Amino acid sequence: MSLLQQAMTDVVAMEKTRVSDGEGGFIVDWVDGAVFKAAITFDTSMQSRIGEKQGVSSRYTITTHKNAKLEYHDVIRRLNDGKIFRVTSDGDDKQTPDSASFQFLQVTAEEWWLE
Repeated sequence: MSLLQQAMTDVVAMEKTRVSDGEGGFIVDWVDGAVFKAAITFDTSMQSRIGEKQGVSSRYTITTHKNAKLEYHDVIRRLNDGKIFRVTSDGDDKQTPDSASFQFLQVTAEEWWLE
């Protein structure tokens, strides 16, 4: 088992739903979707800290198996502590080639709160 695989923990994809409020509007609710493994790391580099001062909120990197297919604005919740993240890049942009023996993709993310 690789070091990256050992760093992965269970996360759940959060699915946004809208249900009628009975008065012509709707109520937004979030429900648990698929559970999968991901490694979530916080960027503490000087460049990231400077970016944070300038309003950049994408300070996390999520690494997961290539078949997880994370997309821009997907929302996930880490199960061991309940922390929620919103994806701020596209999973198709940074992934291993098909010929690689270990298949993964990476996205950037920000800490987020469900509305």
